[in-house]
Amino acid sequence: MLSTLINFLKACWRPSDRYAYTGSDATGRQDGLLWYKDTGHHLAGEFSMAVVQANMLLEDQSQIESGSLSFLDSGPYGTFVGVYDGHGGPETSRYVNDNLFQNLKRFTTEEQSMSVDVIQKAFHATEEGFLSIVAKQWSVKPQLAAVGSCCLVGVISNGTLYIANAGDSRAVLGRTMKATGEVIAIQLSTEHNASIESVRQELHSLHPDDPHIVVLKHNVWRVKGLIQISRSIGDVYLKKAEFNREPLYAKFRLRDPIRRPILSADPAISMHEIEPDDRFLIFASDGLWEHLSNQEAVDIVQNHPNTGLGRNVYLHEYGFKPSVIHREVLKDW
Repeated sequence: MLSTLINFLKACWRPSDRYAYTGSDATGRQDGLLWYKDTGHHLAGEFSMAVVQANMLLEDQSQIESGSLSFLDSGPYGTFVGVYDGHGGPETSRYVNDNLFQNLKRFTTEEQSMSVDVIQKAFHATEEGFLSIVAKQWSVKPQLAAVGSCCLVGVISNGTLYIANAGDSRAVLGRTMKATGEVIAIQLSTEHNASIESVRQELHSLHPDDPHIVVLKHNVWRVKGLIQISRSIGDVYLKKAEFNREPLYAKFRLRDPIRRPILSADPAISMHEIEPDDRFLIFASDGLWEHLSNQEAVDIVQNHPNTGLGRNVYLHEYGFKPSVIHREVLKDW
């Protein structure tokens, strides 16, 4: 499996302000299940973008937005990266792809700066927007209530990197150690998966009256025995009682009424001042990290100097396959 991933990554690093993959982008190139864009330019560097589709229906989306992060010419300026790992269908990830960045620009315009508060508001507005669609279509498409998406976002502006995550995707930084020259992996994001003991503890503390808030099912911890993640956009059947009833499929309906939201759309957000020794970033959803450790992924990037060395790298998986974007050295942003 590792050799397969390495070969794929090497194929994705190919020698142009909005870039997104939606499964129908004719400006990219197709090679069997591999889709890719040649190297392009963003505000302060280069990137490439590639996808291997592993499912009949593509449920995932990804995007890069470069330039103004608000609706004002005065800025701030920077680069936005989004990875949206959908489940249950493509609708939520598509909605997030179309609306999250626009919501971020709206709140950045209001505050005239980039901040943790802006990102939080953008996530919440996107959640509320999708909730309104579920409500409008409930009578004709009730299963939309069981569609959701993990959401991993990176924003680089004025020398600061913001990482926001709701779900079990992961952002990893490659940083050079001055003493040895070794490039080490530093995980930047917090994941929300019931397989993690701290997440199970958090769920128990939030739902002390529910002994079945997490259930071990087929050797996998799941929230209410249904889903592994504890945070997402969408999945409103586990957030609003009015959507956990008929005509929703019985397999999604809970026996007991929902007294408080079981899942959350609140992202975990961190800030990092970019340092000269920060070399590249890796963004990936969970399918990649099931096969590679943080350091193994960093080593793959680092050990191919003719294709990605010294660039800011973005990896994203579709199904169980990774895709790649790479951009310029972090210290240049």
